[in-house]
Amino acid sequence: MTESPSLLKGQASNKKKLISFLALLISPLLSFSQTSEHGLDQRINDLVEPLTSFVYNIVFYPWVYNSPENATKMPFVIIMLLAAATIFTIYFKFINVRSFKLAFHTIRGKYSSPNAQGEVTHFQALTSAVSGTVGLGNISGVAIAISIGGPGATFWMIIAGFLGMASKFVECTLGVKYREIDENQKVYGGPMYYLTKGLKERGFEKLGKVLAIFFACMCVGGSFGGGNMFQANQASQQFITQMGFTAPYAGTLFGIVMAAIVALVIIGGIERIGKVTERVVPLMCGIYLLAAILILILKIELLPTAIGKIITEAFSPIAVGGGFMGVLIQGFRRAAFSNEAGVGSSSIAHAAVKTNYPASEGIVALLEPFIDTVVVCTITALVVVLSGEYLNADGLQGIDITSRAFESVLPWFPPIFTTAVVLFAFSTMITWAYYGQQAWMYIFNKSSIATITYKILFCLFIIIGAAANLSAVTDFSDAMIFAMSFPNIIGLLILLPVVKEELKIYKEQINRVDGRSTP
Repeated sequence: MTESPSLLKGQASNKKKLISFLALLISPLLSFSQTSEHGLDQRINDLVEPLTSFVYNIVFYPWVYNSPENATKMPFVIIMLLAAATIFTIYFKFINVRSFKLAFHTIRGKYSSPNAQGEVTHFQALTSAVSGTVGLGNISGVAIAISIGGPGATFWMIIAGFLGMASKFVECTLGVKYREIDENQKVYGGPMYYLTKGLKERGFEKLGKVLAIFFACMCVGGSFGGGNMFQANQASQQFITQMGFTAPYAGTLFGIVMAAIVALVIIGGIERIGKVTERVVPLMCGIYLLAAILILILKIELLPTAIGKIITEAFSPIAVGGGFMGVLIQGFRRAAFSNEAGVGSSSIAHAAVKTNYPASEGIVALLEPFIDTVVVCTITALVVVLSGEYLNADGLQGIDITSRAFESVLPWFPPIFTTAVVLFAFSTMITWAYYGQQAWMYIFNKSSIATITYKILFCLFIIIGAAANLSAVTDFSDAMIFAMSFPNIIGLLILLPVVKEELKIYKEQINRVDGRSTP
């Protein structure tokens, strides 16, 4: 059967759009690579700086708390995420506590059907999503929070992680509920789909379309920056410093190798990503946490003091960084940056799970902030606090503080720490490649040319990120990642009744499997 002229015309139009977009992105890079008095990184920074400042100031518009010592700022987006997480926690009667045990039963497949549609298992979906959140923020972000807000910031980080568990439950349930599965059993899901389809069901069709497009655009930008270039840049710096390389093109070579490895994984789609992350995530977390726990054991006499500081200084009116409110703000900010609860990104990975019950994956997803923030961030914080390195943080970046904290007790650890940093960056990149690709295909189409174009661009930006100091670009991409939360939170609040109904359906399935009558 021949394709209609209108269909062929539409395909040609999509190809033209993709080629034009590709040219638009690559042409500045080619022109900037010419010899000049400024390096490539400075030229890129100069190009995006005006747009960066505009977007960053909107997304992170601050609520200012004026303390006797100084003014402490809490971005409005963080307040919104925390408020939504609190609403979800109360609406679902503290599901983050009540369903904790159920999440582990679901992961091991107790209530799963072998014939369920999807591409990955519950465990693979969880590790894929965790690999996108457990990253350098857990290493450097915690140290930043403590160096600015003091040890008490850790307490509020834990509280924010606990509340974020409910946000993950809501968004990942919807991600599965409104996903699309094509004739090849490929899954397409995430906020783009539940904003479009879910809000249409609730009578907000036009609003849903606008929010979905906005989310997808921000997701693509965020995947290139915060989910890619920033990770490559930090991993490159740590690796080059540790190895003592001085060659002028060391960063570029590192980026090329990293891009090649990432390409081998992302070409295989979510199935290969799931298979890689189910091995890499436990490995990287294991390496990092084992070293941290070893430090806590070796310094066990200091552990009670460290825990005491975290608890008492969380409520101290004279704590550093703006008093009580300053400590609270630093903890909340770093938790939100770390686990991304409410941003909506994780629901893209969770949507690919093999299940007939959307709420089952929502239950699994609530473990994400627990692993990311309550476990990994807390253990990092304990190491930093008992080492005392945060007290001498002037001029040091967050990752340097954490590195020194580990090295102060384990002098042989820096090479292993560098390996963990590279693995953290790698796992984050492959997951964000999937997030960005899904958003890219939503904007353009689901053709092979759209997929290949995105993957080439993603790998290109790995090389750029590893080779340059792109401060303005990464600020811009961070702003785009958190801009994703605005349309997402609106959708989550409107669709809460849908999530409640899906939870009821899953509980009925649990009761059938357990041989109990439905209450």
